[in-house]
Amino acid sequence: MLKAINKELVLRKKELSDEKIGSIYFGGGTPSLLSIDELQFLIDCIYKNFQVNADAEITLEANPDDLSLEKIKELSNSPINRLSIGIQSFFDDDLRFMNRAHSAEESKKCLTEATKYFDNITIDLIYGVPKMTNKKWLENLKMAFEFGAPHISSYALTVEEKTALHNLIKKGKVPPVDENLALEHFNILVEETNKKGFVQYEISNFGKLGYFSKHNTSYWFGEKYLGVGPSAHSFNGIKRSWNVSNNVKYIKALEENKIPSETEILTANNLFNEYIMTGLRTIWGVSFQKIEQEFGAKCLQQLQKNAEPFIEKGLLEIQINSFSSNTLITTKKGKFLADGIASDLFIV
Repeated sequence: MLKAINKELVLRKKELSDEKIGSIYFGGGTPSLLSIDELQFLIDCIYKNFQVNADAEITLEANPDDLSLEKIKELSNSPINRLSIGIQSFFDDDLRFMNRAHSAEESKKCLTEATKYFDNITIDLIYGVPKMTNKKWLENLKMAFEFGAPHISSYALTVEEKTALHNLIKKGKVPPVDENLALEHFNILVEETNKKGFVQYEISNFGKLGYFSKHNTSYWFGEKYLGVGPSAHSFNGIKRSWNVSNNVKYIKALEENKIPSETEILTANNLFNEYIMTGLRTIWGVSFQKIEQEFGAKCLQQLQKNAEPFIEKGLLEIQINSFSSNTLITTKKGKFLADGIASDLFIV
């Protein structure tokens, strides 16, 4: 697999030949299972074939049970300068419910050591878990704050079809996800992170100043990205591509010097809709000036018309930024509903 990923990087280096890499992200699965030498092998390949900024953000997604003290020390001496740790909850019953391999004790031990060696850490937490009271959710947040991590990513529990959780809910053995409970938890999350000096720069992402994720921010700004490995997605501003999700097929194709991917050329409507979707999720919102410049006056007029009902309901508002350009943003009341609002503003 490592040889195949290395081969794909080499074959695709021309796709970003004129770009400087600002973020390298090891995610999508459990990359923390890789040894330091294996991670370094891939990092060396990236630096050999691409131009990388001196201050590039290099993130490793990790599960708490993979981060032993020895592993943390080794990582701190590598080019990796940011950890994304999938804590999910500091309570064992929640972790068992979500079928996580680690324990609450492992989470705490991992963060105690990781914060000694890494300044830039983000903690992942899940809310809206059935039977999780508001008090328990507050305890989760309190523990996250106590470790001093400067970034928190937090998402509502979602149930995917054909998963063990989906089957348990279907059989009535587990209560279904309660959207009202998720909303309560979301509002608590926003309020408590604000008290601690975090900025909600995106619906699910909260960072102290200077610690916003470069990787995520680039995605929301519509910048190019190259995804490497099975199932990875890429975007070059015009088209999107995605690799085959089968490991064996992926490796076999790369052995034959073929990139096993499919491509979709995005229409103007696709690009408009994506900008609305990502823009409304962030504090930077949707720029009317950018809409008019890139999509035309008619699209801007349509957007303004479609946004009116949401503005009247207090879910959206128009702000004038320092450049005197009108920007459409979600209000505090509208943040939790951002994706649904965005879909109603799409051009079909």
